[in-house]
Amino acid sequence: MPTKFLAFLLFALFAISMLQTMNRYGPNSLKISQCPNQCTRRCSRTQYHKPCMFFCQKCCRKCLCVPPGFYGNKAVCPCYNNWKTQQGGPKCP
Repeated sequence: MPTKFLAFLLFALFAISMLQTMNRYGPNSLKISQCPNQCTRRCSRTQYHKPCMFFCQKCCRKCLCVPPGFYGNKAVCPCYNNWKTQQGGPKCP
């Protein structure tokens, strides 16, 4: 009997760790305090670093999400992806 309980406990811990990993980039996956580091990563390869950082942090504070990678992948963060400028262009880098 203790063997089954131990196996169940290990499975439960594994499942919890997988759920935490899956929520790493989704909506509301960040705290506001994490935005500067995530935006530094996101904007690290652009030649327009200051505007990228400004808008990324603004978007991150609103959406609590920054997409993975340096460009694209915005579908992971719908709020970040769907926030548009008055002209209809993307607000978030």
